[in-house]
Amino acid sequence: MPKSHDISSLYRTSRQKSTDWYKRASDVLAGKVGHDLRYFEPVPLCIKHGLGARKWDIDNNEYIDFLMGNGALLLGHSHKDVLQAITQAMDRGTHFGNDHPLHIEWAELVQRLVPSAERVRFVNSGTEATLLAIRLARAFTGKNKLLRFEGHFHGWHDAVIHDFQPPFGADGSLGVPPNVRENTLTLPDGDLEAVAKMLDHEKDVAAVIIEPSGASWGRVPIESVFLDGLRNITEQHGVMLIFDEVITGFRFSAGGAQELYNILPDLTCLAKIVAGGMPGGAVVGRDDIMALFDHTGDSKHDRFERVTHFGTFNGTPLSAAAGIAVLQQVATGTPIKKANLKAQKLRTSWGKVLQKHNVAGYVYGCCSTFHIYFETDQDRLGNISKSVDLRTTDPKRLKGMPIQLVNQYQLLLRYHGVDNMSSTGGVLSAVHTGQDIKDATEVFEKTVLTLLEEGQIYTL
Repeated sequence: MPKSHDISSLYRTSRQKSTDWYKRASDVLAGKVGHDLRYFEPVPLCIKHGLGARKWDIDNNEYIDFLMGNGALLLGHSHKDVLQAITQAMDRGTHFGNDHPLHIEWAELVQRLVPSAERVRFVNSGTEATLLAIRLARAFTGKNKLLRFEGHFHGWHDAVIHDFQPPFGADGSLGVPPNVRENTLTLPDGDLEAVAKMLDHEKDVAAVIIEPSGASWGRVPIESVFLDGLRNITEQHGVMLIFDEVITGFRFSAGGAQELYNILPDLTCLAKIVAGGMPGGAVVGRDDIMALFDHTGDSKHDRFERVTHFGTFNGTPLSAAAGIAVLQQVATGTPIKKANLKAQKLRTSWGKVLQKHNVAGYVYGCCSTFHIYFETDQDRLGNISKSVDLRTTDPKRLKGMPIQLVNQYQLLLRYHGVDNMSSTGGVLSAVHTGQDIKDATEVFEKTVLTLLEEGQIYTL
């Protein structure tokens, strides 16, 4: 097995075409890639095609895929029903700048599946969805501030770019005006008393926004009892509750995390699976809140008393077609059940690898997601006798593993043929097979053994 320090050069050697394309990208793409998470040393992935649960780069390296289109591909790559739906829609035109029947049918499916979706408004991404939901909440309540939780990710727009990665008090990006923070309050999640105290003190809070999975699609888990308590507290204080279900929507259940946990938010943000792997997202919610989009024909109302929202590609035909094709299958519950079962099998298999080699780490996750935590703090390791003692809900630890370890972990996985979603976790689809899990487990074991040998992870 190659040494960890040899992997980088071997990786690059087996990706000559990818390297050539990366050189071209470096000359034309700002940041050299199209998404911060795509940046990777020594060479980002450059994919030519995907099928089912696997994909191939332009050098013909094959990967078992746990990225799955950043979580969007519940039915896997190149699903025939989705491709057929897009092709049929494309024959009628790619974009009209008008509403069309597929747009309405898509909204009706979302409305039927998502408990909070009394009305639907389509956007083009998860970031657009949270931006619009926050605007709606402020408009409806007449208040300005947003309460959010440390480590939870809600997109890259100014209002939410801070506080999702440690150190949480630091700026999230250059270019954000400092006064943005004046309208944002941040707390650790899991403490209902702290939320109640904050809302007792702060009277200008329009909404609380949260990933119902816990921060970063469950990397930092939370208990459903916290969500239930949050619903009660926000109702008592007249504050909107926004569920960011960009990843959990149609993955945790046909109706998302809100259906799984039987908790009804005021507004919900959707993306990823909702558009069937095409660009798209949505804000859904209570009819009285969503009525803020309505035109009445009264010039004063229509100019000054409603929420303004444009979007050239909102509800575009190809995204609507793909979304309908996927949501029709989601409605049966079968794809979610299959993905959940495979994820449980993977979590069990990878957990056994860690136990076999006595690694200071554990595997966890909900529904069709998985995450790995490696304990690297020497003080904690000196006081730990059993792996169960490693478990934590501290976002500073779960989102604060050494970056060198995370990068090397991802490099080793990719070198051996596995791609994950972000940090050390991933998602599964309905089309992952038992063989995929077996092959991925072999790769995971090779990765763990190399990391142990190089002293990047530790034994108990």
